[in-house]
Amino acid sequence: MIKYKLVIFDWDGTLMDSIARIVSSMQAAAQQCQLTIPSVKSVKDIIGLSLPKALEILFPAASQSQISALIGQYQFQYVEGDVTPAPLFEDAQLLLKTLTDNNRLLAVATGKGRQGLQRVLAATQTEHFFHASRCADEALSKPDPQMLLSLLTELNIEPEQAVMIGDASHDMKMAQSAGIDRIGVTLGVHNREVLSNYQPIAIVDSLIELQQILIPVPGNK
Repeated sequence: MIKYKLVIFDWDGTLMDSIARIVSSMQAAAQQCQLTIPSVKSVKDIIGLSLPKALEILFPAASQSQISALIGQYQFQYVEGDVTPAPLFEDAQLLLKTLTDNNRLLAVATGKGRQGLQRVLAATQTEHFFHASRCADEALSKPDPQMLLSLLTELNIEPEQAVMIGDASHDMKMAQSAGIDRIGVTLGVHNREVLSNYQPIAIVDSLIELQQILIPVPGNK
């Protein structure tokens, strides 16, 4: 296994168990805006995209004023209105600490906006682990590779020295387009079958399994 210098994480569904909250918040927002409530699957399929792009896909007939109202309602529901738990996944803190202790650079590439990412980093007390981050309101939406390419430039890392960790096809396709290795995690949006379409170097079912790949036990190949 390559000893990557930079490990880039998606956030929702990869480090944070927030998929159920995203789905219920989006459905509540649609109800408040008197629009057709999207299915669980359709909401899951847009997780990781920028919010405006996601809403255009979910509500193709909505006007710009309706999209604006949806954005406001969704943000309210996710932050205040929805009480669905959204904790870090088990062993997320341990994984981040272990990678840091082993001199890996860590970054985030997320479909969240900057304000949303900063809020969850503060709430989970994980901001100190990350050397850089890119959000959906700072770059082109996934699966465009701009987020990853700009992180490589900022941190002076070659593509072959980095790996992208994500739970969704958008993450895998983004990394593929950037020429970066990728590892899929089955904790969030997409299953092993979907993730395997993007030739990840591995697919894992837990963050401990991911840690064992990124930081192999001495003596194991």
